[in-house]
Amino acid sequence: MQIEIRMAQNSDRDSITRFQIAMALETENYELDCVTVQKGVEAVLGNSSLGVYYVAIVEGEVVGSLLTTYEWSDWRNGTVLWIQSVYVDSSYRQRGIYAALYSHVKRMVAANESLRGIRLYVDESNKKAMEVYARLGMNGEHYRVFEWMKE
Repeated sequence: MQIEIRMAQNSDRDSITRFQIAMALETENYELDCVTVQKGVEAVLGNSSLGVYYVAIVEGEVVGSLLTTYEWSDWRNGTVLWIQSVYVDSSYRQRGIYAALYSHVKRMVAANESLRGIRLYVDESNKKAMEVYARLGMNGEHYRVFEWMKE
């Protein structure tokens, strides 16, 4: 199976929107508003200072995506990329799609002196995802994420 990874384009909006709605329902049993998600995806696609989506394509079909956003690190005098909004279509899981997306981002970081590393957060109940991240060489030993969100 040939996996192509590329930066998302406006034509990928509907796939990414569908993925985000499916992910929220699958991982948190949370129903997202399609219009809100679509506007959020469009905002990123139209303004790379917010982040960049990458998509995985197999036989011309978008089968996975992730979003990278930015964190300035004064400790490292550079930018850390956060991986967010990861989703792989259920019929393509355990076939290397996420590994290909992650490898693409990791190669970008390794090749760019101003990029200092990669971080992501994962729901503590998502054991499968944590196993994948560990297998790819990431660790979750240093930080725990706390948050406050407006309803």
